[in-house]
Order: sequence, then C-alpha cells, then structure tokens
Amino acid sequence: MVGGAYLCYEGAEKLWEKISPHHRDPPTPVGAQGPEYENELVGGAIRTDFILSAEIMVISLNEVAGEPFLSRALILVVVALAITAVVYGAVALIVKMDDVGLRLAQERDGAAASLGRALVRAMPVVLSVLATVGVAAMLWVGGHILLVGLDELGLPWLYETVHHLEEDVDRALGAVGGVGAWLTNTAASAALGLAAGAIVVAVKHRLAGRAGD
Repeated sequence: MVGGAYLCYEGAEKLWEKISPHHRDPPTPVGAQGPEYENELVGGAIRTDFILSAEIMVISLNEVAGEPFLSRALILVVVALAITAVVYGAVALIVKMDDVGLRLAQERDGAAASLGRALVRAMPVVLSVLATVGVAAMLWVGGHILLVGLDELGLPWLYETVHHLEEDVDRALGAVGGVGAWLTNTAASAALGLAAGAIVVAVKHRLAGRAGD
C-alpha cells in the first residue's frame, strides 16, 4: 500500500509539473543544470524503478503463497531475472538508442547512415511518449494496488463499486465486454491513483512551504 501510494504520488507530481505555472517556461537541458540536478534526476528514477520492482515481487509472492518454500524461492528468482532482463534491458536499449544512431550516422554510409539519423531524430518523440505512458502506468498500477488493498483491509466499498461497474459494462458491450470491463477497471484505478497522488502532492507542497517560511 505504501509503495502504491508512492507510485500515485510520482504520477501526480509529474502531472503537476506539466500544468503548474512555474513549470511552463522552456526547460533547461539537464547538462546545463549541473551535476546535482542530474544526480537528483537519476536518483528519482532509480527509486521509482526500485519500488516498481518491489511491487512486482510482492505481487508474485502473493500469487505463489501456497507453494512450498523452495518453489516460491525459485519462482521469485525467475521473476527477478525476468524483470532485470526484460524491463531494464529494454530501458538500456532505449537509453543507448541515440548513441547507436549517432555512431551509425558518423561511421556508415547509405542505408545504415540514414537509419542512424532516423534513430537520433526519433529519440525525443520516443522519450516523450514513454514519459506520458509512464505517468499513466504509475497512476494505474498505484491506484489498482490501493483499490485492492483497501478491500483486503476491510474497506470494500470502492472495490465493489468498480466491480459492479465492470459487470455492467461487460453485459452492455456483449462480445467486447471483457475489453470494456478491463478498461473500466483501468480508468477507475487511474482515477483513484490520481486522487490519492494529488493529496500526497498537496501535503508535500504544503509542508515544503511551511519549511520555507
């Protein structure tokens, strides 16, 4: 639940940075803001990735809670390796995409050089799309964790409301009802994540304002 709340906060904070007046000026490149800012940016990314990984491990452990100890341990090792290889491997490829493109453009000719220039030009678009998807994913995952967690803690009203809404959508849409039900749950989870994250952001900024005074 704490990890879910943190993901909600991260997503809401990113949205606040986009819409708040003091963030509307053209951004200064990271390299021009000094090593302290870059270290803070990297530290925030590592912290968010660590919490996401921990959430995946906890969810995996919950799914195999009835298995013998050795089976649980082996399954968690496989999940951890999969997270490292698939998730962080993909991140590493994306981070290095512009470097690969630049080298191709400088050291190759013809189609290879054209591909390299295309990779370099595509990177800003790719990163922008990934940033938007990342915010949505944090709100969705964090909100869903809170939704299920509240039900397990004896506060089922929100979970039951969303579940009944899913059933209504499933019946109304017929053949594509499953997709509609999933989208309903996703939207409800994201809305809860945004609401919870907005509360945390407001409290954080309020406390920061008092500390500044």
